[in-house]
Amino acid sequence: MSEISMATLEKPASIPAQPFKDKNFSIYYFKQMLRIRALEERLIKMMRSGDGYFWIGGPGEEAFSVALGAQVHKGHGVDYDFLHLHYRSNGIALTMGSPMIDFVRQMKNTANDPFSGGRNFVAHICKKEWNIVPVTSPIETQFACAIGTGIAQRRAHQQNKTKGVTVVVGGDAGTAEGEFASCLIWASRPGFELPMLIITTNNGYGISTPGSTQHGEKHIADRAKAFGIEAAVVDGNQPEKVWAAVQTAFDHIRETSRPYFLEVKVSRLHGHSSSSGAARVTEEVCCIEQFEKKLVKNKWITESEIEDFKKQAYAEAQAAHEEVKNEAYPDASTAHDHTFAGGARGGVPGRDF
Repeated sequence: MSEISMATLEKPASIPAQPFKDKNFSIYYFKQMLRIRALEERLIKMMRSGDGYFWIGGPGEEAFSVALGAQVHKGHGVDYDFLHLHYRSNGIALTMGSPMIDFVRQMKNTANDPFSGGRNFVAHICKKEWNIVPVTSPIETQFACAIGTGIAQRRAHQQNKTKGVTVVVGGDAGTAEGEFASCLIWASRPGFELPMLIITTNNGYGISTPGSTQHGEKHIADRAKAFGIEAAVVDGNQPEKVWAAVQTAFDHIRETSRPYFLEVKVSRLHGHSSSSGAARVTEEVCCIEQFEKKLVKNKWITESEIEDFKKQAYAEAQAAHEEVKNEAYPDASTAHDHTFAGGARGGVPGRDF
């Protein structure tokens, strides 16, 4: 396996008290954002060239993805954070340490796809050893599932004094689903509050429907306040602000064992999915372009270094694609594998929840 395709970018061993006044941390954050963008753009190219059948993802959400992925308490079991994500969350898992080639394999549906064995389409990630629960296609179902790990972690908080948090992420359109309301109710029952970080990434659209035509409230976060849940709204295009907001949310939950709701305003730079063309939307704010201007203004990086960083990120994505091109698809004889309980027909750890 090529060295570049398996590359990961390690976060600093310790996070500075004021991360974005630290040059090294800021450059790490910028590089990670570039890797996420390079991955998503490579996946779009794969879809257009016939190496994938459908694309959906999160270009424009890079600042948020790094903020969450780098602050998660990563591990397995109730002592660690659980993640119930949706199909725009590749960048979160990439930041947590998943190699870029993992996502490319799922895009091409090869047998080596570590998330679903070539059975699911792109951005349907899972990783048992990191408590990343399998992503599903129906929107907002993760908000119902998250209640269960929230209850388990509440018990762990009481019995073991551990501080694991259930994190659930979904889009703004999904808040119209019943599972969203159920999650708010279960998370906030008096005397039985759950240690849950409930996140809505608001890109302003539900496929092609503007959110402004659907929501009577000023902010989606206002709906959480009716349940007595601490809530905040943050500009997800500004790394320093979204990092601080995620940190505040985690601190609140770990200290109080009570829920927190965070609405993150993000951009949608390639439309809803390949079903709408996945063309670049130039009218939207790009968090990477904004951040690189700040880094240049601070004289922490030069224009030539930015180009070098971009070349490295895109080379990593291309190398992963080249390696995957000749990998085999799942054999038809394995169609029922990973279907039945008890390991029948060949269960694989990390793939079989």
